[in-house]
Amino acid sequence: MPETADIVSRAPFADAPPIRTGETAERRPEPPEAPSTMPPQAPSAMPPQAPSAMPPRAPLAMPVQDLRTKPAIRRQGGGGPLPARLFVFGGAAALTAYGAVQMYEVISVSGGATWLQYVLLVLFVLNFSWIALAFTAALLGFAALLRRARPAPLPATLASRTAIVMPVYNEGSARVFAGLQAMHEEVAATGLGRHFDWFVLSDSTQADAWIAEERAFLALRNELGAEARLFYRHREKNHHRKAGNIADFVTGWGGDYDHMLVLDADSLLTGACIVRLAAAMEADPNAGIIQSLPLIINRNTLFARLQQFAARIYGPVIATGLSVWSGRDGNYWGHNAIIRMRAFAEAAGLPDLKGRPPFGGHILSHDFVEAALIRRAGWGVTMLPRLEGSYEESPPSLIDLAVRDRRWAQGNLQHARVIGAAGLAPASRQHFATGIAGYVASPLWLAQLVIGIIIVLQTAWVRPEYFSTEFGLYPVWPRFDPVRALQLFALTMGILLAPKFLGLILALLDGETRRASGGAGRLTLSFLIEILLSALIAPIAMLIQSGSVFQILAGRDTGWNPQRRDDGSIPVADIVRRHRWHTGLGLVTGIAAFAIATSLFLWMSPTILGLVLAIPLSWASGQLALGLALKSRGLLVTPEERAPPAIALRAGELARRNAARGFDDTDALQALHADAALARAHATMLPEAPSRPRGKIDPDHTLARAKIVEAETVSEAQAWLAPKERFALLHDRALLDQLIRLRI
Repeated sequence: MPETADIVSRAPFADAPPIRTGETAERRPEPPEAPSTMPPQAPSAMPPQAPSAMPPRAPLAMPVQDLRTKPAIRRQGGGGPLPARLFVFGGAAALTAYGAVQMYEVISVSGGATWLQYVLLVLFVLNFSWIALAFTAALLGFAALLRRARPAPLPATLASRTAIVMPVYNEGSARVFAGLQAMHEEVAATGLGRHFDWFVLSDSTQADAWIAEERAFLALRNELGAEARLFYRHREKNHHRKAGNIADFVTGWGGDYDHMLVLDADSLLTGACIVRLAAAMEADPNAGIIQSLPLIINRNTLFARLQQFAARIYGPVIATGLSVWSGRDGNYWGHNAIIRMRAFAEAAGLPDLKGRPPFGGHILSHDFVEAALIRRAGWGVTMLPRLEGSYEESPPSLIDLAVRDRRWAQGNLQHARVIGAAGLAPASRQHFATGIAGYVASPLWLAQLVIGIIIVLQTAWVRPEYFSTEFGLYPVWPRFDPVRALQLFALTMGILLAPKFLGLILALLDGETRRASGGAGRLTLSFLIEILLSALIAPIAMLIQSGSVFQILAGRDTGWNPQRRDDGSIPVADIVRRHRWHTGLGLVTGIAAFAIATSLFLWMSPTILGLVLAIPLSWASGQLALGLALKSRGLLVTPEERAPPAIALRAGELARRNAARGFDDTDALQALHADAALARAHATMLPEAPSRPRGKIDPDHTLARAKIVEAETVSEAQAWLAPKERFALLHDRALLDQLIRLRI
């Protein structure tokens, strides 16, 4: 039996490293040429002398930043309008003070307040300040949007080079590359395509997803031609996840580019939007990041349509207010934004935080931190909320949102370790505080609700304390002023819902938006449906977020699962398992509230109803039929649905074509075995593997090698190789050669 190295020496991969001597495999005859089992419309072959999958390296230093040391600032690109900030923060402070006084009057009707009532007052002030700040910012955004602004003309030329980078992680390649092709075609149609290079940066850890990406990449590059400047890179280890993926690109190839435009896998930007972002960066030499406002499109489940409608009608009010008061001290949302390469490299190298996850380790919500560090270095961070043509998608159900939200919760709470970094702009600290408060608010609202119930229970059933620490002729009863309480409740709800009402007013005033949303009647009815369903979902979301916060505080780390982007329902058993405790809590709370006082039950009825209906609400949230039924009646409709953007139509057409090619439906081992050209292209795209230190054994690679040598057919290899072993095999040219020599 010959040495395996002898077999490898005759492999089609001339540069394949040999398997270590001493490990043998039986020589098998060359298998006969078998008919391909691949779909006929799946071109993947790399033509002779095809361009490399990546351009020549152009390294750019990206030093890790020290959060304890303030850097030397060489430019002043930040700052914001003082009147706008005084209005937002001064107005929020005044409203909070007024609410605090009114709440004190509510609880001190008997001439004093108990310690429990003071706890309730503190919780109320914290929660009220949060919604008051959102209210004043929305007022500012509303006033700004009342003034119409003409879009900037499309530039005739550009002087810079921009890398458009799309990090992907176990995504569906049919949709990813359809969106990429649609954007590429639109940019080319502007006549400025030569200023942009396109990169798919894969961190995929599933073998099937990786090979599907390569097939789609090769097919698209063959279709677009050599002038398309489309590139692909896959990392073996997804170190530091998305932030590490981007940093790897910057340090390896960033030296060739002035800017990079960062996308998500579901991003879709028109050619005009991309070109205008590049022109805006050229026109502002002190800008580090320019963020667009993505609108949600292509959503059809009930829950996703609620999000899509809310983002379109209310989102611009909130985002514009944030943009106005932030000025050049803005924030970054991680995608659909253009970044100055030099600013990012010199200022945004993220350090690892001391300690273990969830608060230590690498930074999860990296975008906020990158914006803060770039601003700290003196670069401006701005937003263009009026820029049209920036789109994204959203999770299709409540449970899908909860999965993503759990990761975001950990990332935002982790910012408590960064908010005190030396040299940050005050506005950057405010952005961190806002993100943290967005998740801490849920347990605070829950605590306020629980304390309120306890006080009512104490009033109804507990005997008064006659011998308090402060002598008095009469006991201190924990009573409330019902009239003031009702007035304060109305004020709180008004402030909470005001941003939505302001968005509705703007939509009604804009004739084009009003007509495209179904007319004034349907638009208003859609608004009421969104308010009602959001109110029912709110207590469920409150408990989910509270649970996430408690888990994080208890030290439980989250994973990094790929986001489910397709429309679709979740099995009922999973929904019941996820929401049974919410339903149980709603039933217990409702019975207890009714037993204590009918008024308490009525006051809590929206919360109780939402929790009791948690299972059917969550089931309904992921239903396509319900969302499409509302759509057919012109409800929860957005202008982008009545007149879909051309790029969305083109991306949908290309996605259907790619799906028919079967990129995502074929087993990776089968695809490589059936297509020798694909196997050669895959081997060519592999980076040179570092030499293995003696004595350090990779168990996945070792098992993959043993199993592929033992296997006689592809079916056996498919059955024997575990997911991690498949992944290891795909990184080894010698094992790939073993694979393609197997019989069918």
